[in-house]
Amino acid sequence: MTDREYRAREGISRSELWRLNPDNGGTPEKFRWAQEHPEEPTPALIFGRLVHKLLLEPDGFDADFAIWAGKEKRSKAGKEAYDVFCENKGERQEVSSGDYMKAADMIRTAKEAPFVAALLSGAEREKPLFWTDAMTGEVCKVRLDALTEIGGVPVIVDYKTAQDASLDGFTRHAIKYGYDFQAGMYCEAVEITTGKAPRFVFIVQEKEAPYAVNIVEADELFIQRGKDKFRELLGIYHECRQTGNWYGYMGPEPVIAELSLPAWAGGN
Repeated sequence: MTDREYRAREGISRSELWRLNPDNGGTPEKFRWAQEHPEEPTPALIFGRLVHKLLLEPDGFDADFAIWAGKEKRSKAGKEAYDVFCENKGERQEVSSGDYMKAADMIRTAKEAPFVAALLSGAEREKPLFWTDAMTGEVCKVRLDALTEIGGVPVIVDYKTAQDASLDGFTRHAIKYGYDFQAGMYCEAVEITTGKAPRFVFIVQEKEAPYAVNIVEADELFIQRGKDKFRELLGIYHECRQTGNWYGYMGPEPVIAELSLPAWAGGN
């Protein structure tokens, strides 16, 4: 299943639910706006998709990406060359030759790191899962980077890039960006669709040379925290769908909040 086909399928995804997270400034109002006004992918997001493609589905690279090797687009010759390039690339995502070479260097380093080959060998890559939540009746979907089995136990493998791949650095990064929520939702998907409780392993790689790699496994507390957050956000989504009330900061029943000094600013 292609990424486009996956996105077109019915179901609420992890990235969509995360926009509802009140701990991260999310609200149903912002969620609905984002659904109705999809944004163009950022350079960081495009680069993330690029390295994922090279690591997980390199054989399909040419179907999804086109490399612009030109140095500039402003001169007459440059503009003409770029026009020809755009004609040939069709709907494929444009990436610069510089970004491609950097991504290729990163993936070469990742493949040489301990445990990476074993985790990805024989794994189902870009594995989509769909299920109906028993409590809310909402259709949910996820797309796993890789799903393998070790000793009869399913193992979800997720590749992440980060500024700091050390355990302490990535832990802070993971909490900030909701990777516990992701692990919880993905584990729930695998449990429901396979009947087996999985393990969850991150392959973490730094985005600057020497592109250091770390392998970290989410423990039970990390995953359970994510499952609790998944249940919270799916509940908000379900309630909004049932009531049609996509509220903002003032809550489902609007109230005027009291502004007072927090403890860190000298309050009590």
